[in-house]
Amino acid sequence: MDRPHALLQSIFGFDAFRPGQQDIVEAVASGRNTLAIMPTGGGKSLCFQLPALLRDGVTVVISPLIALMRDQVRGLTEAGVPAGALTSGNTDEETRAVFDALEAGRLKLLYMAPERLASGGTANMLRRIGVGLIAVDEAHCVSQWGHDFRPDYLRIGELRRALNVPLAAFPATADAETRAEIVTRLFDGEAPETFLRGFDRPNIRLAFSPKDQPRRQILAYAAARKGQSGIVYCATRAKTESLAAALEQAGHSACSYHGGMEAQNRRAVEARFQTEDGLIVVATVAFGMGIDKPDIRWVAHADLPKSIEAYYQEIGRAGRDGAPAETLTLYGPDDIRLRRTQIDESPAPPERRAADHARLNALLGLAEALDCRRQTLLGYFGEEAVPCGHCDLCDHPPERFDATEAVRKALSAMLRTGEYFGTGHLIDILTGAATDKIRERGHDKLPTYGVGREFDKRGWQAVFRQMMGRDLVRPDPERHGALRMMEAARPILKGEATIELRRDTIAAAAAARPAVKMLVSEEDAPLLSALKAKRRALAEAAGVPAYIIFTDRTLIEMAETRPASLDAMARISGVGATKLERHGAEFLKVITGAEADLPHPARRKLAGGGAASLYDRLMAAQNRLARGEDGCEKPLSCTASQVAKLAEIRPSDMGTLTRLLGERRADRFGAAFLDVLAEG
Repeated sequence: MDRPHALLQSIFGFDAFRPGQQDIVEAVASGRNTLAIMPTGGGKSLCFQLPALLRDGVTVVISPLIALMRDQVRGLTEAGVPAGALTSGNTDEETRAVFDALEAGRLKLLYMAPERLASGGTANMLRRIGVGLIAVDEAHCVSQWGHDFRPDYLRIGELRRALNVPLAAFPATADAETRAEIVTRLFDGEAPETFLRGFDRPNIRLAFSPKDQPRRQILAYAAARKGQSGIVYCATRAKTESLAAALEQAGHSACSYHGGMEAQNRRAVEARFQTEDGLIVVATVAFGMGIDKPDIRWVAHADLPKSIEAYYQEIGRAGRDGAPAETLTLYGPDDIRLRRTQIDESPAPPERRAADHARLNALLGLAEALDCRRQTLLGYFGEEAVPCGHCDLCDHPPERFDATEAVRKALSAMLRTGEYFGTGHLIDILTGAATDKIRERGHDKLPTYGVGREFDKRGWQAVFRQMMGRDLVRPDPERHGALRMMEAARPILKGEATIELRRDTIAAAAAARPAVKMLVSEEDAPLLSALKAKRRALAEAAGVPAYIIFTDRTLIEMAETRPASLDAMARISGVGATKLERHGAEFLKVITGAEADLPHPARRKLAGGGAASLYDRLMAAQNRLARGEDGCEKPLSCTASQVAKLAEIRPSDMGTLTRLLGERRADRFGAAFLDVLAEG
């Protein structure tokens, strides 16, 4: 038996490699730069652990998941492989033991969080201990296009060059853009040996469901699987704790797990999950579990994930032993709104935010799919598949209807309003609502006004959601959520193609309970997100809390009134003269999308008050008389500060005016200025 197969059997306890593993192991063991895209649960950890035993020196494994690193070190140690981890979750004693083992030359694998690369001494330490290979787990984190970008990952390429050793990168999921950036960031653009293994996990059953009392839905799902190990993912830390408590009250063994917990408490949960049968862990999707437990029988999402990549990685933690496993993902309008808001409030450039909106559209397409979910999911990753026969849509095909006419109405409303509005205003047009915004803009005169009364507001929201899921329309980050038509919609608009949508989700939307009241209308929410993003950037740069820049109340008023000038902005509650001077132009640019035409500082101090209008009229009078009444005299003007002074104190006689301006200027402008001042 050759050495790789001997180690596979003696150390890892497997008689044979899984499909695709052997080629990757051979490439990594031979020292070739390698990029291997393998799904979560596909056996990627063995593809760097086994080569580490075949190669000289220490293999450094860079991973963002503390729980996963601790779990793998524990498993390797049990198997007789000397391994250690340096993470923020270590005790001082654990860290000293790892460094002692490294200095003594006892370790073969060293796990590290990417944050350690920020330390200036890390590269020297790794050079001293004789690193022979770098393995990058969750390598999609290096990409701005990946679903979990980590800036510290950007130092890995520099580390590879400094150590001059081969590198193996293992993203769990990666579309074409993400793969291209991984190659650029980690391999300096030189193509590594690339392996793209199938993403199909046929033992996992896929299911989605619209939210309808989501806590009740999760409790019912868990009750039907009582005694089985499961994970419930939530969008917030608070929700993990409340839902875990509800599961406990319902008779389940359950606990919460999130990044805000003390390290000791997180370890206790990890240890319980590894050893306790039937435990349910309720965790935040942002923190991630990262525990290689083979017999997780189900994964539920109480809230919509961020993207298909994130979704597939999270559900991939179920059924790693190959036995049947199940998943359920709940979604609703509030989830989608939250994810859109997170994208809009991101400091990322517009093209990145546009790509993130497209990724969210793809996830909505999976949630609102008409046909087999597995086909839709694998199609996103470029794989063809036949219907799986056991997802929720294969078991219960959804009712569908010809929605060509409805979609054409929606697209027409978008185009006739210049692709400048979001779903809220477009639905008001289609349903014939009599709002102030519609009357002010004359949209009640449009041919599409009132043509969509076959659906109510919630029904149209479901139509637009399915249109986004088909990527027919996308929110435009540069127009604060206004919908923009994609090329795929053009044949439908022209009558060259038809489209079917699901009727069941439209009916469910019509029957749904009213949503939680938002801070602003749906129409203004994207602008509020953009204003909050600008506020956060300014606050971080100044090192102050966000409310010091502007309060939420002030930003809400900005989003609702949309001031188009500094004068209008100065009339908003909470915008004083100093804040207007410091921040007004930047927030005005967010609102209008253009650089503000800033007046003289003396004029800016008057913004929003009656003196501002007076200043403008005084300047107009001055400009008219700059060369005298006949236009032939030598040019003469007052300073902006002098004009501002007149606007503030409003002199009513020539003597006072002469003292302020001097005789020459009083002679030229005095009478005209006094006329303007008398008008008030």
